Amino acid sequence: MELSNKQLLTEEFYKNIGMLFYAIAASDKVVQAEEIKTLKELVQKKWVPIDTLTDEYGTDEAFKIEMIFDWLEENSPEADWAFKEFKEYKKENEQLFTLQINQLIWETADAIAASFSGKNKSELIMLSKLKTLLTTGDNRNN
Repeated sequence: MELSNKQLLTEEFYKNIGMLFYAIAASDKVVQAEEIKTLKELVQKKWVPIDTLTDEYGTDEAFKIEMIFDWLEENSPEADWAFKEFKEYKKENEQLFTLQINQLIWETADAIAASFSGKNKSELIMLSKLKTLLTTGDNRNN
């Protein structure tokens, strides 16, 4: 799934995606090693290939997902705060959230939640909020 040049995703986009995935993993107050492993695998396999944007050091911008996730994990903000930050960003940047991107977000979030002993109640609630967010809004560009 490669994006056209006019759809190149920004560093800010990837940071907000990282916040969302942190919110999913931290929704039960504990980020498990399996959740981190799943995130890193999916960033490498699914997110890096979607565009060619790199930072000034030649690192693919998709790795910002991992960087913000790691930073948030170290600083332990509330999962709800991180989710609200993502929600606000999405509302302001609906044009970036195509059907393809929303599908990739959902697959990644679902895999993170399922990676440690299946999905618990907190994760199911967060996934439900995400599903609603991804299926509403401006879908004209999908």
